[in-house]
Amino acid sequence: MIERILLTAKCTLQNNITTFKRVMAIMVALLSFYSAFSQTSKQEIYALDSFIAQIKKFHPITKQADIQVDKAAAELLSARGSFDPTIALDASRKTFDGKNYYFYTNPELGIPLPVGNIKTGIENNGGDFLTSEITKGKTSYLGIEIPLAKGLLLDKRRAVLQQAKLYRSQSEQERLTMLNNLLFDAYTTYWQWAGSFQQYKLFSQFTEIASNRLRLVRIAYKNGDRAMMDTVEAFTQLQNYQLMQSDAMLKWNNAKLELSNFLWLNNDSSYFLPENYIPETLLFSATNAQQLEDVLAKSAEQNPLLRAYDFKLNSLEVERKLKFQSLLPYVSLKANILNKDYYALKNVSTDFIQNNYKWGIDFKIPIFLREARGDYKKAQLKIKETSLEFINKKQQTVTKIRSYYNDFTALSQQLIIAQTMYGNYQALLKNEELKFTQGESSLFLVNSRETKVIELLQKQIELNIKYYKAKYAVEWAAGLLK
Repeated sequence: MIERILLTAKCTLQNNITTFKRVMAIMVALLSFYSAFSQTSKQEIYALDSFIAQIKKFHPITKQADIQVDKAAAELLSARGSFDPTIALDASRKTFDGKNYYFYTNPELGIPLPVGNIKTGIENNGGDFLTSEITKGKTSYLGIEIPLAKGLLLDKRRAVLQQAKLYRSQSEQERLTMLNNLLFDAYTTYWQWAGSFQQYKLFSQFTEIASNRLRLVRIAYKNGDRAMMDTVEAFTQLQNYQLMQSDAMLKWNNAKLELSNFLWLNNDSSYFLPENYIPETLLFSATNAQQLEDVLAKSAEQNPLLRAYDFKLNSLEVERKLKFQSLLPYVSLKANILNKDYYALKNVSTDFIQNNYKWGIDFKIPIFLREARGDYKKAQLKIKETSLEFINKKQQTVTKIRSYYNDFTALSQQLIIAQTMYGNYQALLKNEELKFTQGESSLFLVNSRETKVIELLQKQIELNIKYYKAKYAVEWAAGLLK
C-alpha cells in the first residue's frame, strides 16, 4: 500500500514537472513574440520602390546622365547656327592732305540655303581715287552661290547638323545606359542590406531561444532533473549564437552604410539611412520569372547600349558621305543681279538682266587627291571597325543574358528544394524537442538539430540574395532597368 502511494506520488510529480516545462516553453515563446512585435512596431519599412524612386530623382549620376542629354541638345543648337542668316557691314573712308581718296559703305545680308547661299546688299561708294572695279554712287545687288560638284549633295554644315541630331538621340541611349548601371548597383545593394538584416533577425531569434533554454535547463539542474553538463551545453550554444548575432549586426550596419551611398537630397547633399528603417522581406517567388526568349527580344529592341551603336554607325555613315565629297572637284557658280539705287529688283526684266549682272565660277581640284582618298578610306575603316565592335557587343550581351538567366533558373530550383528541406528539418527539430521534454533525448541532439535548421535558414537567405541579384542581372544585361 505504501509502495503504491509512493509510486503514484512520483508519477504525479513527473507529470507536474513535464507540464511545468511545457507551460514555461509556451510563455517563453509568447514573450519572444511580444518582444519581436514591440521592436518591429517601432521600425519603419523602407520600401524598394521608394528607394529606387529617390535614386532616379536625386542621385548625382542620374543628374549627370540628364546633363549628357542637355549637352547634346546644346550641340544641336550650335549646329543649327550654321544656317543662321548673317548681317555684315564693310565700311571705310580715306582722306589725306585735303583729298577725298575714297569712301564706301556696303551692308550685306547672307541667307544660307540647304544648298548654297543667297546674298543681297547695297553699296554707296565714292571718292577721287576709287578703283575702276567699284561702281560709284548708290547701287544694290541680289545673288546666289551654288556648288555644282563638291558640296552639292552634302557639305560640312549639313553633315554637322545631321550628326548633331544623331548625337542627341545617342545621348538619350547613353543616359539610359548610365541609369541601367546605376539601378543594378542599387538593387543589388538593397537586397544585400535586406539579406544582412534577415540574418541578424535570425540569430537574434535563436539567441533569445537559447537564452530561455539555458534558464530552463538551469532550473531543471537545480531541481535535479538535468546534469550539470547540460547547463554547459546550453551556455556554449548561447555563446555561439551571440557571436553569430554580433557578426550579423556588423554586416547589417556595413550594408546600411553601403546603401547610404545611394541616398541623396534635392540640394545634392547625402545623408545616412535612419536607424529605424528596415528593408522589405526577402521572399522567394517563382511566378515573376520572364521567359528567356522574351528577354532576348526586348533586349534586341530596347537595349540602350546596342541602340547607341546604331546612332554611332549612322553618324559615321554621314562622315563617310562627307569625305566622299572631297573626291569631287570644287565647282561653285556665282550669279548676281545689279541695280542702281537701293532697289535690287526694280524694273527687273530679261533685257535688264542681260545688261546688269555679275557672275563667276570657281574651280579647284588637287591633282592626286591623296588627302581626300586617305580620309575616305579612314571613314570606311571606322565604319567597319565599329560594325565589328557592334557585332561583338551584341554577342556578349546575348551571352550575358543567357548566363544570368541560367543562374536565375538554377537558384529558383535550389530555393524550392531548400524550402522543402526546411520543412523536414523543422519537423525533426520539433520531434527532438518533444523527446527532450520527455527525457528521451539529450540537449546535444536538440542543439545539433537546431544548428541544422539555422544553417539551412542561412542558406535560404543567401540563396534569396543571389536569386534577386540574378533576377536584376538578367534585366541589367538586357538593358531593361530604367
